[in-house]
Amino acid sequence: MNVAPRALVLAAGRGERMKPLTDRTPKPLLVVRGKPLIEWHLEALAAAGVREVVVNTAWLEEQFPAALGDGTRWGLTLHYSTEGRDHGGALETAGGIAKALPWLAPRGNEPFWVVSADVYLPGFDFPQAVADEFTAGPRWAELWLAPNAPHHPRGDYGIGADGLALLHAPQRYTWASVGLFRPAMFADLAPGTRMPLRPRLDAAIAARRLGARLWTGGWTDVGTPERLAALNAP
Repeated sequence: MNVAPRALVLAAGRGERMKPLTDRTPKPLLVVRGKPLIEWHLEALAAAGVREVVVNTAWLEEQFPAALGDGTRWGLTLHYSTEGRDHGGALETAGGIAKALPWLAPRGNEPFWVVSADVYLPGFDFPQAVADEFTAGPRWAELWLAPNAPHHPRGDYGIGADGLALLHAPQRYTWASVGLFRPAMFADLAPGTRMPLRPRLDAAIAARRLGARLWTGGWTDVGTPERLAALNAP
């Protein structure tokens, strides 16, 4: 077994749909079933053997170090990629990954995990065997897809018989906001560039280098106060 990859937890967004809850608290620090949403990911990453985690921040970013510290309580070393302080706001997903590359891939070629802090993924264990397979293979990224929720019925991608992601398929699923990535996908982006992830994923599909796996465990996009309340209901 190889060393567990490093990880980026995406936590920079404003959480507009979660207002007024996010007026004073970043969405990843909202409590789900007894602890801040982001802590579910930190615990799972630590259990998987990950030791270095980057948290990117922008909205109310000073609250993250105050709440999470340096990560030692989980056996992690946390680094904060401060997009708000350094660039005046969130850089979107691809831009946030590009800024964090010096921590995620210090040698320039190490694959890494990315997971969004505003999804609830109980049971997802960041499998080392899949990370090892990915590291040895030719794919640029590997996404986990979930069955479509009512608010996103058309999904994002299909899964081919060869395990590659498809833009057009009879059955499409929703990206669960977790995946493995190679730094080369973002190495051309200068730190501070604002860019969404979707164009990079579409380019990987066109090159037949984007893998996809179906995740049938628990998954919730905690995108509205109603979904948060449903998760916390007795």
